[in-house]
Amino acid sequence: MTPGDHQEVLELMNRYFEGLYHADSTILRQVFHKELAYVCATDGDELFLDLDSYMLRVDDREPPAKRGDPRDEAILEIAFGSDRLARVTARMRMMGRDYLDFLTLVREGADWRIVTKVFSYLPEKD
Repeated sequence: MTPGDHQEVLELMNRYFEGLYHADSTILRQVFHKELAYVCATDGDELFLDLDSYMLRVDDREPPAKRGDPRDEAILEIAFGSDRLARVTARMRMMGRDYLDFLTLVREGADWRIVTKVFSYLPEKD
């Protein structure tokens, strides 16, 4: 893993956060692998989707940007397992919830892609 790999993953994560904030499936399709596994691990709201099913949900939501919600996101950890495997732990607050994402990335050709998104959420505290 090189400093270039780290920078590429940071850029991918910036597009990921941007796509979620604007509910932009075009941006998100650029960061996700075509074989994405999307898993909600929140107790009582377990959900397993593929990329197209997830993008339909994104397209149907009101973007946090349109509602004027402030952006609140952070990368907590980036770990490389090899020159083709990485893991990112991220958190974000949007749509009235605090999210914790565990993202698995694989290098597809010259680009990193998110192949699994496993997450949980809690309602925001007032």
